[in-house]
Amino acid sequence: MSYGAAPALQTAVFQRLSAWPALAGVSIFDAVPPNATGTFVLIGPEEARDQSDKSGAGAEHQMVISVITDATGFLSIKTIAADISDALIGAPLVLSRGTLINLLFLRANARRIEEGETRRIDLTFRARIQL
Repeated sequence: MSYGAAPALQTAVFQRLSAWPALAGVSIFDAVPPNATGTFVLIGPEEARDQSDKSGAGAEHQMVISVITDATGFLSIKTIAADISDALIGAPLVLSRGTLINLLFLRANARRIEEGETRRIDLTFRARIQL
């Protein structure tokens, strides 16, 4: 197993989301910006597992992409979360290292944080990469 494709996966996901028309104007980060306000997308935590088999080396990456807002209500970020899902499911992502075999949606968790003033949706995706 290798974690070597992780930077390539994050780069490809960032590029896909940045170019997705429905997400135009939504900022995408890999760390929460200081004094964050408004609505933004965060490419966040990731867990990788060995998925090597007789055909060769491979890895499964479970990555979390979050939509965070200080706006009232969940509808606006549910729409952005749906756009992220639409952008990534079945996307022909080309990685600079390894080959993406598939990218699947696993789950979503919508909740209020910081005493109800901030809303967050965490989307978990599973990427299978052949190395």
